[in-house]
Amino acid sequence: FKKHGMTTIRNFDALNDVTNLIFSGQCIHEAGLNHEVVVSMMALPPGCEGAHDADFYEKNLREILDADIPYSSVCFKDASGTATPSTVHESIRRARVMLPEGTRISFHTHDTAGTGILCYKAAIEAGADQIDLSMAPVSGGTCQPDVISMWHALRGSGYELDVDIDKMVVASDVLRDCMKDYFMPPEAKEVEPMIPFCPMPGGALTANTQMLRDNGIMEKYPEIIRAMGEVVRKGGFGTSVTPVSQFYFQQAFNNVMMGPWNKIADGYGKMVLGYFGRTPTAPDPEVIRIASEQMKLEPTTRPVLELNDADPTKGIEAAKKMLRDAGITDLSDENIFIAATCKEKGIDFLLGKAASGVRMKQPEMDDAPVAKSSGPKRVSVNGRSFLVELSEGKAVVNGNSYKVSVSDGPGDTAMSGGDSGGGGEVINSQTPGKVFKLLVSEGDQVQKGQVMLILEAMKMEVEVQAPRDAQVTDIRVEPGGQVKSGQALLTLL
Repeated sequence: FKKHGMTTIRNFDALNDVTNLIFSGQCIHEAGLNHEVVVSMMALPPGCEGAHDADFYEKNLREILDADIPYSSVCFKDASGTATPSTVHESIRRARVMLPEGTRISFHTHDTAGTGILCYKAAIEAGADQIDLSMAPVSGGTCQPDVISMWHALRGSGYELDVDIDKMVVASDVLRDCMKDYFMPPEAKEVEPMIPFCPMPGGALTANTQMLRDNGIMEKYPEIIRAMGEVVRKGGFGTSVTPVSQFYFQQAFNNVMMGPWNKIADGYGKMVLGYFGRTPTAPDPEVIRIASEQMKLEPTTRPVLELNDADPTKGIEAAKKMLRDAGITDLSDENIFIAATCKEKGIDFLLGKAASGVRMKQPEMDDAPVAKSSGPKRVSVNGRSFLVELSEGKAVVNGNSYKVSVSDGPGDTAMSGGDSGGGGEVINSQTPGKVFKLLVSEGDQVQKGQVMLILEAMKMEVEVQAPRDAQVTDIRVEPGGQVKSGQALLTLL
């Protein structure tokens, strides 16, 4: 923003304000695009107060308008679908009074909490000009309410949607047919009663549950979503939109998988310490202390732009270097932006190495011959259950790898070698995830605290550090490989 003369951003120190301003920059205006001010909304967990009410949104909107940022419309966006109809109505009513006559006001919500249509009706009655809807079968739940359902809710009210409902029915049927081969997570279509206690945006919710599903720990979802309530309460009530919503979920994930506050997620820790600006209310002092100790960072009130300008890894030149180092010669604004914001993952995307998140429906396992299944099998021995997978001369038993020899017919078919590390201290993963980087080789000497490998879990980079000075003798994982919680990663002598 500063590059485009938008120095007024320095007048904003609240995390929520900065989030809003991201959508209304002068750079968009200079590009000649139609753009809008976005006021991000959510409801606080029951029993909490101090932000995210009509007074809060009126104050934010007033500060943004006073900054003389050009705009053509204003959008109230409730990504988590938790704002109450009364708050939506009062916030938009006040905005209609504040804004110049003819300003378009839109309202956006998700139906995760089951109140989307009520909130849309409240927004319309308060003076909103536009609402965002979706079509079945991708509507409802974590997405927007359905067009046909909203049309029905407005019948006889004096308001109506500008659609031909008969054509909309046909269009919905066509979309259903187009989507028939795609996997739709069940939680994407459901109302989640816990969302008002832990505001999670619809898009983030299903992205996170897919990661849980990929890591084989989907059963942890109810526990994690409940743990998120405490994380939001103690985090200062930053608006639950990207990236803050991911900070909340990552910390809740860590609290469930590693014990409450035993591992502070990087983004959440920096947020409560002030490195992304001031949160709407002060975070819990004990959480600030824990984050400061674990991350070895002091709390700060220093403006975010000053922090970023002082960081040599950020900015245009740093992004250009990343592109050149990867052999990418196209230094367009778009590529620079991708490298600056997404780092290694952005480079992988530009190199065509990024994985697609599109999921297709898979045949039911019951319909496939057992002999063709190459995945892990649940094996029970004397009442004890083991997860076993055979692959290329190795057996992975409950996450631990063993060298094996397998042959047909009678005779001894036993695990040989036992612990392939030949003794020593086995370092196990504290969390399920993917091996993002492997920073050591077998035979390397490592010092206490040295990062040996980095796992990626729930969009977090989790460092695995050496607990002592030692030698790496047996590496049991490879970059890109998926690991389970408790799985052996490597051995130290």
